[in-house]
Amino acid sequence: MAIQWFPGHMNKARNEIKEIMPQMDVIIEVLDARIPYSSENPMISELRGDKPVIKILNKADLADPKLTTQWMSYLEQESGVKSLALDTNKANEVKRITDLCKKLVPLKVGNDKQIKAMIMGIPNVGKSTLINTLAGRIVAKTGNEPAVTKAQQRIKIDEGIMLYDTPGMLWPKVENENSGFRLAATGAIKDTAHDYEEVASYTAEYLLLAYPELLTKRYKIENLPENDWEFVEMAGKKRGCIRSGNQVDTHKMSEILINELRDGIIGRVTMETPVMRDEEEVMVAELRAKKEAQLEAKAQEKLARRSRARKNRR
Repeated sequence: MAIQWFPGHMNKARNEIKEIMPQMDVIIEVLDARIPYSSENPMISELRGDKPVIKILNKADLADPKLTTQWMSYLEQESGVKSLALDTNKANEVKRITDLCKKLVPLKVGNDKQIKAMIMGIPNVGKSTLINTLAGRIVAKTGNEPAVTKAQQRIKIDEGIMLYDTPGMLWPKVENENSGFRLAATGAIKDTAHDYEEVASYTAEYLLLAYPELLTKRYKIENLPENDWEFVEMAGKKRGCIRSGNQVDTHKMSEILINELRDGIIGRVTMETPVMRDEEEVMVAELRAKKEAQLEAKAQEKLARRSRARKNRR
């Protein structure tokens, strides 16, 4: 599923971020611990340069703890990157961010100095809740839907840190089809931007392979099918999602599956692994190269047609 979703306020935010980035001392990027790869905005790497980055694996209480540990080690292989796994409902854990900021920028600590930290992240990743906890007061609007924050703001917090908040920002086009499905499944993209049944089909296929025991326990299906759509129908029957003609209401069951995934009712699930990231990065690069070659071939053919047309007119 290719996603193209770049509202005007996000484009404006990107330009503002680019303008003030040179003034920042440290970047705090908030990721969804269930999809650390898909929720990582490639534009941030492009804009930050060599500035230190703290990658927060937020909503860690919803993610697979073993995979969260793997992801933290994987992310820290990149120069200048430190990672933290957080459950934002635990304020004492969130305060670890300020300590890490001071460690990364020691020259800006004390003597009335101030660390400038920009906090960034895709929509609905829990960034505003995190900011409110850091500030110890309500300074950022929160909501259980993407794109709540619309404008940049500065928030003075304890420990001599000025926090620069930015709107949740998606990149212009999600090239990786798998990432598009994962972003939709976890709620980073508005529900009106995707088809519930397609997303549920993708999600069921992954869960059947990675977390069959969680599906068995939650939906009371002892002999799980191999096919994702068979699972949706079986689970729909178990849940009484039946419409006229004794047909399974697959749309209703799809909504149930996605909402129970988002709320952690199915269990602690991580939708991707570091190995998957490496494989998909190769796939995306190959697809990009193929598209570029096709565009170049079309451009050359167009030039050739024009050349032939000019010769025929002589």
